[in-house]
Amino acid sequence: MIRHIVLWQLKDGFDKEERLGRIKASLESMNGKIPGMIKAEVRIEKLKTSNVDAMFDSTFETEQALKDFGADPLHNEIADREIRPYYGQRMCIDFEE
Repeated sequence: MIRHIVLWQLKDGFDKEERLGRIKASLESMNGKIPGMIKAEVRIEKLKTSNVDAMFDSTFETEQALKDFGADPLHNEIADREIRPYYGQRMCIDFEE
């Protein structure tokens, strides 16, 4: 199994809580719709010691499934509409479990 974890720090200038709720709902709506994706979970609940706004934690059957996810139309539609215009920083780590 492959884990794909993405962290985002959002830009200023909009309602972050509303945006975070939309990010969580839209990304988690991919569960069961992306070939090779085992699960997708978004964490937006955080302690004051946190320095990012959101974490996307997903698991894929294979490295190829993760690669295919990058080109998946549903994933890209959600990312283009709900995430990419709103983040200032993005960090990612992928690893095999």
